[in-house]
Amino acid sequence: MDEKRRFNKKRVVVGMSGGVDSSAALLLLKKQGFEPIGVSLKYAVWQHKKNLLKENVCCSQKSLAIAEKICRKFNAPHYVLDCSSEFEKKIMGNFLNALKVKKTPNPCLICNRNLKFKKLFEFAEKQGAKYIATGHYARKRKNQKTGQYELLRAKDKNKDQSYFLCLLPQEQLKRLIFPVGNYIKDEIYKITENHGFDFFSKIKQSQDLCFVSGQSIPSYLKEEIGFKPGLIYDQNGYVLGEHQGLHFYTIGQRKRVGLANGPWWVIGFDKKNNGLIVSHNPDDPILYKKTAVLSDVHFISERPLKSIRVKAKIRYAQDLASAVLRFKKAAGKNRAYSARLIFDIPQRAVTPGQWAVFYKNNACLGGGLIKAAKS
Repeated sequence: MDEKRRFNKKRVVVGMSGGVDSSAALLLLKKQGFEPIGVSLKYAVWQHKKNLLKENVCCSQKSLAIAEKICRKFNAPHYVLDCSSEFEKKIMGNFLNALKVKKTPNPCLICNRNLKFKKLFEFAEKQGAKYIATGHYARKRKNQKTGQYELLRAKDKNKDQSYFLCLLPQEQLKRLIFPVGNYIKDEIYKITENHGFDFFSKIKQSQDLCFVSGQSIPSYLKEEIGFKPGLIYDQNGYVLGEHQGLHFYTIGQRKRVGLANGPWWVIGFDKKNNGLIVSHNPDDPILYKKTAVLSDVHFISERPLKSIRVKAKIRYAQDLASAVLRFKKAAGKNRAYSARLIFDIPQRAVTPGQWAVFYKNNACLGGGLIKAAKS
């Protein structure tokens, strides 16, 4: 059966978190003549009294109620898919496993690749919906020369979320819609307010992980991984104190080092000896690396045949920096590459476990997992 007969081109599954962006996405699609179907994914959270998650994070009872209210307002059906078990295993489990080997994971990228979009597309297939929409600040376009779709940065560069979408495959991107990508955040608030939803501007948006609050992460790691004490010392090897486990720290971290005469910044790990290396200098030269060694490199559309110049970032909240991407193609049909991202200017706190994402002009080319950092 061909795609024209199989899919309803007006039917679109909208990922609904209960936040202002996904709500505005559904509203905008309705105005454009689409038939939106709201879908909220119910994730697991760390079930502990020390988890200080606020109620406005996605998939809380409050946010699910808001999503249902928005859908009812615009005569759109609303479904809740319970993904708790799979989320706990694939996302929370991956998060803990990475920390156990002294890496700093980014669960949002892994969730988008291994769970969120997979579930939304599976649901769309059952509903006969051709498109999926989310409230991500991103855009896309079809390259008329190659026939492939490109992921573009959002109009609002301060809210651009293409970083978190860098692992999208071409077959998903071509069916995705990003309704809020051509708006700035203030415009999205005005759109929802004009339709009677002025409460969004009064809700402080959470910056926490969806399964554990930032404040609660040390308690979470203590309960789930435990303590693995070791020594803290400076770059000259002078012992300054003890730490409770390297998994409690990340490169460049200042908080919770726990030494007198601070502040102190984490500048490295001595994994062999379970040692934490710190410095008084937040711009210690040891923190700056020119090369990020990447694995699991993914390209959204065009797959370069040789080294290319790019703009790249090694974490979401970072400005783009000029670099050269040099890579080796993986054997067989595997789409993954190994690569080296060599920056023109050394970057601060290049952290194994995080993702480096690269751009050409306004297009996000893809990303790779940081395996190691080199001077």
